[in-house]
Amino acid sequence: MSTPAITRAEAFLVDLEVETVRTDAVQAFLKQETLFVELETSDGRTGLGYSYTIGTGGTSVLAMLRDHLLPRLIGADARNVEGLWFDLFASTRATTVGAITSLALAAVDTALWDLRCRRAGEPLWRLAGGFRQRVPLYDTEGGWLHLTTDQLVAGALASQKAGWPGVKLKVGKPRVHEDLERLQAVRDAVGPGLDIMVDANQSMTYAEAKRRARAFEPIDLSWFEEPLPADDLTGHVRLAESTAIPIAVGESMYSVSQFREYVAAGAAGIVQVDVARIGGITPWLKVAHLAETFNLEVCPHFLMELHVSLTAAVPNGRYVEHIPQLRAITHTEMEIADGHAVAPDAPGLGIDWNRDAIDDRRVS
Repeated sequence: MSTPAITRAEAFLVDLEVETVRTDAVQAFLKQETLFVELETSDGRTGLGYSYTIGTGGTSVLAMLRDHLLPRLIGADARNVEGLWFDLFASTRATTVGAITSLALAAVDTALWDLRCRRAGEPLWRLAGGFRQRVPLYDTEGGWLHLTTDQLVAGALASQKAGWPGVKLKVGKPRVHEDLERLQAVRDAVGPGLDIMVDANQSMTYAEAKRRARAFEPIDLSWFEEPLPADDLTGHVRLAESTAIPIAVGESMYSVSQFREYVAAGAAGIVQVDVARIGGITPWLKVAHLAETFNLEVCPHFLMELHVSLTAAVPNGRYVEHIPQLRAITHTEMEIADGHAVAPDAPGLGIDWNRDAIDDRRVS
């Protein structure tokens, strides 16, 4: 049996407009710059992977891929996913650890995993671990910061009626009573049976986050997400010690070692590792297994169409975040049943790409 050597490695950029207005305490989500990598091997197989930014840096990631990473793949054995990830990482030490490199690595790594799963004839959720096929789903689309209190309540009630077990609301209004009134209105409307999470998007100081956490505690929140800047390890440790609300971190971390420091210090109650920002499926699984050894649950950030399979693969996967963003370039949507996201059974990543729609949106 001949070696499935990589004969073609192509990267391209696609811009996707947001499907709805999305705002938080520090920014607006203006568009999704989607980086694609397509690999072809000598046995005629192809794999398509991707990563993203939320509005800036896409062309920089594309340059990293084209100028430095993809040329190293030609002639390599596509089956050696771990070895290829390490080789690419080692070749870019001058820019690691960092967002541009991690996002570029993720586009390659997800393409390699797509190839691996297709060659095995298995879906990603099974080949990455195969713990279960369905994962509870929570909604973020009804919780953006610009929405009125009435809109937040309506969104939460709609999610509850649909059987979804949780909703996430953005916090970070100028005054604590504004956040508190919004959260209390939602809790009063849905009762005690719905999980409510909040997300501050790194907008607070330690002192302010501590103050707000104490104000939020009677609401019975499932977690307080990114209250502080992601590089403030000491602040997160102190905050976690000061409140009964689990502190959720991870979407803005770009290496396995950062997660190690957080979980070892007791600064993370929920791990929100993002497959694009951590550098792909290969390091994502390392973080998920690290979290498991500390008895921590994984609730990944964004990218629901990919994270559904990864969260289903591991025993400590708790939630998938509902933010649809790929519908313009896919033929089908992620399956939802009885409040759960269902990992697809198709071999590969399981995303039914619309190649014509993708080609129409390529950035030249």
